[in-house]
Amino acid sequence: MSKPPMTVSLTWDHALEFTGEAGKHEVGIDGASYTAPSPMVLLAMSLAGCMAIDLVHILTRGHHTVTALSTVFTGERAPEEPHRFVKIDLCFSVSTSAPAEQVQRALDLSRTKYCSVWNSLRQDIEFTVTYELKREEAHT
Repeated sequence: MSKPPMTVSLTWDHALEFTGEAGKHEVGIDGASYTAPSPMVLLAMSLAGCMAIDLVHILTRGHHTVTALSTVFTGERAPEEPHRFVKIDLCFSVSTSAPAEQVQRALDLSRTKYCSVWNSLRQDIEFTVTYELKREEAHT
């Protein structure tokens, strides 16, 4: 079943500042990054968030515990307009009972199948994903 169309609205506040709304949620956007994240920062957060959500979802559905997860996004941008991302490194640190193979499998599934943010971006971006595994004993 397909998802319904997504609708968001954007209202100009002043200078390069806008307020974005999606349903009951509001987010500031600032092209100069003074009062709110820029669109590129929000894109970076969206990609990191999408894959982090997938990772937790896949591991917990596989009956593994996840006690902590953080990720760092590092993106290199083209020197010429439109200054798009040309390289992205996404490094996860995850505390889990899952073995390394399951963490890697979950990240691969996110990247190739589930992460709608990554799969909406240009596929010629060099993109690496790494992780640091902190083993946790399974709680039974």
